[in-house]
Amino acid sequence: MSSRERNGMLALVISFATLAALAVFGLGRIAYQALEPVHPAGDQEAAEIQLFLIERGQGLGQVARALETAGLIRNARALSLMARVIGDEGNLRAGEYEVSAGWSARTILNRITSGRVKTYEIVLPEGIRATEVALRLEAAGLADAEDFLATVADQEVARALGVDQASLEGYLYPETYRLPRHLTSREIARVFVDQFDTVWREIAASAAEQSLSRHEIVTLASIVEKETAAPEERPLIAAVFHNRLKQKMRLETDPTVIYGIENFDGNVTKKHLRDTSNPYNTYRITGLPPGPIASPGIDALRAVLEPAETDYLYFVSRNDGTHQFSRSYREHTRAVREYQLRRRSR
Repeated sequence: MSSRERNGMLALVISFATLAALAVFGLGRIAYQALEPVHPAGDQEAAEIQLFLIERGQGLGQVARALETAGLIRNARALSLMARVIGDEGNLRAGEYEVSAGWSARTILNRITSGRVKTYEIVLPEGIRATEVALRLEAAGLADAEDFLATVADQEVARALGVDQASLEGYLYPETYRLPRHLTSREIARVFVDQFDTVWREIAASAAEQSLSRHEIVTLASIVEKETAAPEERPLIAAVFHNRLKQKMRLETDPTVIYGIENFDGNVTKKHLRDTSNPYNTYRITGLPPGPIASPGIDALRAVLEPAETDYLYFVSRNDGTHQFSRSYREHTRAVREYQLRRRSR
């Protein structure tokens, strides 16, 4: 090959190499642009945080196309390819995510594969009933109330969650939670029961020394919780019930009666107190009712385990959130006249 031919061949190779480099550069530039934010920095209104939902069972391709359709990324194929290259293809987590069109595709991918879903606060106060829990969940858009109550009343679900009873009433621990949307009712119930289990472990040693079973302790604590809003009275209320149980006296507590009344209108009548068909009517049954009437907190549980040392057998409301305690029926009768009958006459 002559010198002239060699120079021509070299020039041709250089030309092809240059074209290839330009092609690679061009493709790289296109890929880079495809992964850039849809809206540039500074475009605050267009780049506001949005909620993006990944449904259970959705694959990477579906999610990427949905992101592109929502105007959150420039190119679905580019995001899918990037996810495969960096090994995030199988790391998608179902849930609701906060993302922005002002973020790069890589940032959005990091968010939806991190599991950092948006959560919502739900507050369960001490003494809340399962029906009230269900309504709060529905109001927060976290669950259907009817479906949640069906889950609570499912004995198989209760047993699977470690509660060997007919329902989860009393075991939905009162606490402030942050929950994501799109959990099943069973998953939500597990969160509440898991918290109960955590609290129970704190008092398990003390509970083991009692003659009452765990279910009986929770049941009695739920009654204590519903009987008083004054924290300092819980050990006294618990002591009264312990004393009555020891003496085989009926508990005669209105909150249990109310729990067993369907569509209660707020007024306890003599008919209600005489109703023998109500299994929670402690004016007619001896001992504890079949189960808890609400979810007790740690203080009510501890009050049952460590009641005040007293021989009180009765108490009546002073109408200010506290109670008058009595040792005998005669004392109790006088207290009723003073705090209840006199109030009604006024």
